[in-house]
Amino acid sequence: MTNKDHWERVYTHKAAEAVSWFQPHADTSLRLIGASAMPRSGALIDVGGGASTLVDDLLEAGYQDLSVLDLSASALAAAGKRLGARASLVRWIEADITQVELPRQVYDLWHDRAVFHFLTTETDRQAYVRQVRQAVKPGGHVIVASFAEDGPSQCSGLPVVRYSPDALHAEFGAPFTLLSHEEDVHHTPFGTVQKFVYCFCRTAHA
Repeated sequence: MTNKDHWERVYTHKAAEAVSWFQPHADTSLRLIGASAMPRSGALIDVGGGASTLVDDLLEAGYQDLSVLDLSASALAAAGKRLGARASLVRWIEADITQVELPRQVYDLWHDRAVFHFLTTETDRQAYVRQVRQAVKPGGHVIVASFAEDGPSQCSGLPVVRYSPDALHAEFGAPFTLLSHEEDVHHTPFGTVQKFVYCFCRTAHA
């Protein structure tokens, strides 16, 4: 089974609010996006956004240039159905982040909650970081969240890589200035706890 098949199956057989990573509101992400001081007209991409409610709250807050990328068409369809007419205000991208061709230096902010930790090979992680370097504007912001060192060792039946803040930032390297990091405790719909680490970075200016 390919990664795409896996995630299509997940979102075909489970409601969006029934998966372990569901958040009614992505409060930590929203706060960090606000801290970037990106204008409401700025371009933001939510990588692995799938059926996340983050896009709903960003639209409600007045952000105007939003892209949501996910491997699963079913996840994107669930988000679009939930948004109704507002779905036309979002650019939906069905793709593998390690392989997709994104426009160069377009995004003011890159957001990823829980995709990077699924990249268990160095080849995939390097491909991901290249995408960030190419797609984010000089001086743009990057928010990446992964399972913390004491977080789960797998998710949705797949292995993950767990990170300390320093280890997560090190994957991206010198072109990314670490502005802040923090830990977050996510309470799943099933009553369990998942510990995350968020890194908030800025890319180098041209």
